[in-house]
Amino acid sequence: MTSVASTLPGPALQASQAALTAAMDQNKSAEENSKANGDESPEPGEIQEVDMEAQEQKIRTVFEDPKSFNVKHPLYSAWTLWFDSPATKGRNLPQTPMSSFPQTPVPQTPGGVAALGWMEDIKSVITFDSVEEFWGVYNNIVPPSKLPNKANYYLFKQGIIPAWEDEANKNGGKWSIQLPKGKNERFIDTMWLNTMLAAIGETLDPLPEDGEEQPASLITGVIVSARPQFFRVSIWTRSAPSGAGGEDDALRERIEGVGRVFKTYVLGYPEAQKLAGPLATEVEFLSHKDSEKKGKQAKKIIV
Repeated sequence: MTSVASTLPGPALQASQAALTAAMDQNKSAEENSKANGDESPEPGEIQEVDMEAQEQKIRTVFEDPKSFNVKHPLYSAWTLWFDSPATKGRNLPQTPMSSFPQTPVPQTPGGVAALGWMEDIKSVITFDSVEEFWGVYNNIVPPSKLPNKANYYLFKQGIIPAWEDEANKNGGKWSIQLPKGKNERFIDTMWLNTMLAAIGETLDPLPEDGEEQPASLITGVIVSARPQFFRVSIWTRSAPSGAGGEDDALRERIEGVGRVFKTYVLGYPEAQKLAGPLATEVEFLSHKDSEKKGKQAKKIIV
């Protein structure tokens, strides 16, 4: 996994360096105390007893010490946060608290090059690959309920850009739900947080057990959008069922599984609950190709 230490904001990097220095000083002091007490170094091949309780006390996670943690919990994949807003068009960095983060370059894949036209105003903010870095990012960005109209957050696996043209997305689709403003501001922030956690935790399309063979995770990224009258949360997949039968039936079953997890465990709705109403939609899946179609020609999957 590629290290992203260089993409950390200054305070987080300083905290990591301070924690490392403190740990080294602590070990040096322990060695000096050991020598002062007359403790002998172990002979070659000799088994030395380790005080596990003392070792555990040296471990500090972000949950115990947000500023001076010395342990990071790696994610299965690295992720990149992207952002766009009418207020940032033509500017180099988003005008939000995220502006202290360095940008991550757009990957120069064939799909990435094809999408660069409309992506000129979408800014890659930061790439991270640990639980601690995720919370560092989340705690320093504006929540969806406070975003201006027509603004979007995109959280995609590293190397995949949030565009249909990307090789990882072009044959896929998206699960999405649309919720009217006015009565969902207090829920949308939690829904978006849960969606991100489910994505980076690989629980939307669970990873195979050891020894099992299964294609790569279907999930490529998640998006939240603020519009004048509603919020939209989406989960993008790298594949979409075509209705051809055979192996396609197994793919449809996996896609439906993602939708059920999204509706019940992430958004918190009972599986049988109907949501459609003024400005609202059900939790529904549509392939990117069908998204271009109008009316009844588009084939939706609804859970």
